[in-house]
Amino acid sequence: MDLVNWKSRLAVKYKGADGAEKLISPIDSFQPSFSLNAEALHSVERTHMGVVYSPSQISFSISVKAIGTVAAELMLLAMRGTPFDIVIVENEGGQDWSFKEVALSKCIITSTSPSNATISGAPAATFSGFSLMGSISSSSGDAKVGMVEA
Repeated sequence: MDLVNWKSRLAVKYKGADGAEKLISPIDSFQPSFSLNAEALHSVERTHMGVVYSPSQISFSISVKAIGTVAAELMLLAMRGTPFDIVIVENEGGQDWSFKEVALSKCIITSTSPSNATISGAPAATFSGFSLMGSISSSSGDAKVGMVEA
């Protein structure tokens, strides 16, 4: 029986003021939302004579524990309007997921919502935003889906 051994986690990657890449981790929860809008173009003479495409939209919601510096660092990115990437950080030799990389690039945080403090457990902070670009590549390296720009 093969037991799952998770060796990867989600992280936020951005360039600091000094130009060096920095990681903010861990992310407890990640909910992406993709909207590929198309609307039927109607006519008086017949229905559905064509289609009008709207730009696609990629939005997300990230939850982190509001302990340590994770929530504060994400709040700084939000307040400064600093673009960042959401990436999977994988341990050496980790081949756990079917995709080796799922990335949202050029992300901007648009809102945040902290939870109430409780007697047990750490409070959480949820950050919502959108991404201008995303990419997916398979772990086998055979299939690679190109960049999807919103």
